[in-house]
Amino acid sequence: MPEIILHYIWEHCLWSGYEQKTTDGRSVEILSVGEHNRDAGPDYSHARIRIGEREWVGNVEIHVCSSDWVKHRHHLDKAYDNIILHVVRTADKPVYNSRGELIPQCELNYPSDQDYLSKLFESAQQMDSASGRIGCAEQLLHEPGLLTEGWRQTLLRKRMECKRSSIMRLLGITKGSWEHALYISLARNFGFHTNSVPFEELAINTPLSYLQKHRNSLFQLTALLMGQAGLIKYTKDEELAKEYEFLRTKFCLTPLDGSVWKHARMRPQNSPELRIRQFAQLIYQSESLLSKILDTNDLKNLIQLFEFKESEVPPLGSSSIDILLINTVIPYKYAYVLHGVSGSEDTHHKKKAEDILKLMEQITPENNTIIRQWRVLGQRVKNAADTQALLHLYQNYCQHHECINCEVGYKIFQNNKNEPLLNF
Repeated sequence: MPEIILHYIWEHCLWSGYEQKTTDGRSVEILSVGEHNRDAGPDYSHARIRIGEREWVGNVEIHVCSSDWVKHRHHLDKAYDNIILHVVRTADKPVYNSRGELIPQCELNYPSDQDYLSKLFESAQQMDSASGRIGCAEQLLHEPGLLTEGWRQTLLRKRMECKRSSIMRLLGITKGSWEHALYISLARNFGFHTNSVPFEELAINTPLSYLQKHRNSLFQLTALLMGQAGLIKYTKDEELAKEYEFLRTKFCLTPLDGSVWKHARMRPQNSPELRIRQFAQLIYQSESLLSKILDTNDLKNLIQLFEFKESEVPPLGSSSIDILLINTVIPYKYAYVLHGVSGSEDTHHKKKAEDILKLMEQITPENNTIIRQWRVLGQRVKNAADTQALLHLYQNYCQHHECINCEVGYKIFQNNKNEPLLNF
């Protein structure tokens, strides 16, 4: 049995009603399975377990066999010193932490018919990931309601939390400057996926403070950004090239290699040269952009921040503005309102965060190959809240065969214990 199956059994309490004991005979009462940790470290944190007469709060590690503990070198890792219970299918040896202390172990007791999960996992592993097909497509075609509104809302929050985590990492790079972090994020999303990486590199290599020194001159902003992008030679604008050379020397800058930008099979309105000019225009007209974004929850006002005024540069299309709102503006508003929140303020700020998420419901749904798959399966796609939830479901569950951790998969598994579960 793969370890992921034991995770599923543990997390969904499929052991409920079955007596659990440690390998040395003490009773085990699982009061809380804890929070699933998908990063490095123990599998579950903040679990509450009563072993014998004593209640413990701490981490839980899960393995198929006890001997996996040593294979994974947990006995040498201090991060595993506060494990309160080692949950296994087979206890083939005692295990110790880095301090040499014996760790309680429990051979998880669960219904024998749960082996149907192994069959599911084997089927999932046979799925052709290159096809990008949604594993439960056949079931959803017959019963679209398997994907509930509650699961959609949870997926939307999970996606926003992922974006929030990325913002927190970026704040670390910018030494806590929200304005600088927003500048880098906006640059990345101005690349609109195809050129997101070189656009982000451009922003990192061209400090916001340098742009702010010349923000009253659109010409200088354009020269600085086009030059730093390594694309100034393609403009055939001698005055622009001359101005960049002056600014490059002034700030001791090194431009990117222009070859990093993608041009093939690209519409003119998506060319990196145009996008950089539009980005320069946005900086030129947007003094205190962060404050303006944080101070309003009116979607029309947020859209107006990205509409160009008296500009010779072609304006951003409505779909481009929507992408910037979805991937940068709303996540920053969400992350900012929750930043450093704790204690009695928690409920109030979470309510404000939920209100910010509702802005997604006012934005036109995204249209891409993933979303079109969901449409074919009869799924509601009315707004960006729907598309963000469905994108998170596909990218974090379907693509990684995490069917057993998905609410849709859970329902299918429970309804088909004695039948073939998914037709991949």
